[in-house]
Amino acid sequence: MYLLDVRTGRLREFVGDEAPPYAILSHTWGRDEVSFQDLDDPKHKEKLGYAKIEGCCRQALRDGFDCGGVDTCCIDKTSSAELSEAINSMFRWYG
Repeated sequence: MYLLDVRTGRLREFVGDEAPPYAILSHTWGRDEVSFQDLDDPKHKEKLGYAKIEGCCRQALRDGFDCGGVDTCCIDKTSSAELSEAINSMFRWYG
């Protein structure tokens, strides 16, 4: 599972049950969302969807979390195995 480090905005990978407590953003997808691949490009901050990510990170910090999950950018949707795992895990993640 990938989570955003809310201080740096960089992805961190966690295997199995090692993920720390984290904030998770539930939202509707719009146009110009930030994807997993976009995070490697400094211009991702210019996308419309970045405001939601930034807001999630700010709120997570206020609530004492070091990590946050945002499905638009924390799931590599180009990997069918990762996408399938994410879909099957979402109920647990949102719990």
